[in-house]
Amino acid sequence: MASGVTVTDEVITVFNEMKVRKAQANEDEKKKRKKAVLFCLSEDKKHIVLESGQEILTGDVGTTIADPYLHFVKMLPADDCRYALYDATYETKETKKEDLVFIFWAPDGAPLKSKMIYASSKDAIKKKFTGIKHEWQVNGLEDIKDRRTLAEKLGGSSVVTLEGGPV
Repeated sequence: MASGVTVTDEVITVFNEMKVRKAQANEDEKKKRKKAVLFCLSEDKKHIVLESGQEILTGDVGTTIADPYLHFVKMLPADDCRYALYDATYETKETKKEDLVFIFWAPDGAPLKSKMIYASSKDAIKKKFTGIKHEWQVNGLEDIKDRRTLAEKLGGSSVVTLEGGPV
């Protein structure tokens, strides 16, 4: 079901910056890299935009943000829907991995109209996020607050740790 909502260029730029990891990036560039970001609908409900001030920069992790995952969970509004990208770093028995996770946040407390427009607009943003391996629809804090749930989404029972702590 298409809603006619479009994705802004800024959203696509943020996604591409998060997706591409530059091996030769200097320390300053690495610090400015986004660890997590929220997207919302514009006031007129016609565009998916970057939510102002709702991001975690890699450079803030360990300085102003102790646990990026818990900080990210606290950024999600209790009473409205959002789309999010989270750059998850995790370990399996074999190796350490980094993957972008696309999250559709639709809490039970969100208005029905909001849930409907976000759900019908999800394909618009997903089509722009080429190469995303992991998608997660979350309907409440009980589904997302435990990092084990994300760990299971990323690699099943073989996942040992997710940054910020063991699972």
